[in-house]
Amino acid sequence: MASSIIDSSIFQGIFSSEAMGHVWSDENRTQKYLDIEAALARVQGRLGLIPQEAAQEIVRHCRLDQIDMSKLRQQTERIGYPVLGVVSQLNALCRDKLGEYCHWGATTQDITDTATVLQIREALALVDTDLTAISKAMAELARKHRLTPMIGRSNLQQAIPITFGYKMAGLLSAIERHRTRLDQLRPRVLVGDFAGAAGTLASLSSGAMETQAGLCAELGLEQPDIAWHTIRDNIAEVGAFLGLVGGTLGKLSMDVKLMMQTEVGEVQEPYYHGRGSSSTMPQKRNPISSAYIHGAVSVLRQHAAALMDAMVADHERSTGPWQIEWIVLPEAFCLLAGALKQSRVIVEGLEVDAAAMRRNIDMTGGLVMSEAVMMGLGNYIGREYAHDLVYDLCRAAVKQNRPLLDLLCEHPEINRHLDRAALASLCDPANYLGQAGVMVDRVLDKLR
Repeated sequence: MASSIIDSSIFQGIFSSEAMGHVWSDENRTQKYLDIEAALARVQGRLGLIPQEAAQEIVRHCRLDQIDMSKLRQQTERIGYPVLGVVSQLNALCRDKLGEYCHWGATTQDITDTATVLQIREALALVDTDLTAISKAMAELARKHRLTPMIGRSNLQQAIPITFGYKMAGLLSAIERHRTRLDQLRPRVLVGDFAGAAGTLASLSSGAMETQAGLCAELGLEQPDIAWHTIRDNIAEVGAFLGLVGGTLGKLSMDVKLMMQTEVGEVQEPYYHGRGSSSTMPQKRNPISSAYIHGAVSVLRQHAAALMDAMVADHERSTGPWQIEWIVLPEAFCLLAGALKQSRVIVEGLEVDAAAMRRNIDMTGGLVMSEAVMMGLGNYIGREYAHDLVYDLCRAAVKQNRPLLDLLCEHPEINRHLDRAALASLCDPANYLGQAGVMVDRVLDKLR
């Protein structure tokens, strides 16, 4: 019976993905143990460290369908770790005691950590796929809305005009940095861990480094320079990466939620019949994907912090910090998978209302153009004086409920320098988009 949100038969498809769930499943993890034991046997058989006959017999039984998972659970509860249970079952499956050569010179942490790295490799490939898709969809939005005016907001107040393409390009630039980070961390993280009890490989009197090199090559991993049993910056870096990606997705969800407010109405999540509806208020269209992203990435950030805590390990083999990784790393990846999935739903089907964006710019009667007016007047009466003058006129416009342009045109210190046409040009949001379009182009030009 599932008890966690990511294993729930009801919620799993919202807060995670089936593919990511498989990566961190008991079955996949156990198969990774078997893959490593098989690779170790092949390498040591070639090196003559164990009999070739034993290597072939061990490899023959390194299949998940030969492992009794119920028995493995019992063994794990008794022993404290699943690897020894797997080795014990492999030994029993092999004929003529050839299974005694299984796990030759290895320790539990060697197999556990290397299996985790193999799972991380599969998980990162899924993350990479989603990031690539999100990047593509964001690029299309940025390109399409390069010069679509909308209001920029500061402290939740209307500030000055920007473009919706500019907003999307800002998020896109972060997604692209995450893709670069992913490329950069792989060589540091996708490293095997085969080093024996205290990391010195003393268990193999000969062929130790050759075994380590051969095992890593078999598994497609880098060979470590030194054991990392209790040096866990690599795993913590993965957690930090997941947290950073989640933060950007959270920023996306926050802006979408705010822009979906009834009083704003600038964007909507993709529409499906019944999605986002209320049980009591038929008119509602709630931000479903954004809400789930927010929840998932908030928990994800705590998991990233927990992986930092797991770095504080004791001596050469730790008592507890290591197990933190077992608890939070699978859930961190699963939660990110859910957030990525929901983010793709948003950006691949986002409904953009350019008319509502323009309506919101105009709702203040031109007050949001006060900076443009101040800068334009500054050339004639000085920037500081222009600021104070426009400030007073903004207050008057609010009090009198009149357009700012009318008050500007009536003011004698202003109309002596600029006529109505010039002032109207200063008050046109399309003329005060700055370098938004250029910045969108710079982001798009750097896309891979």
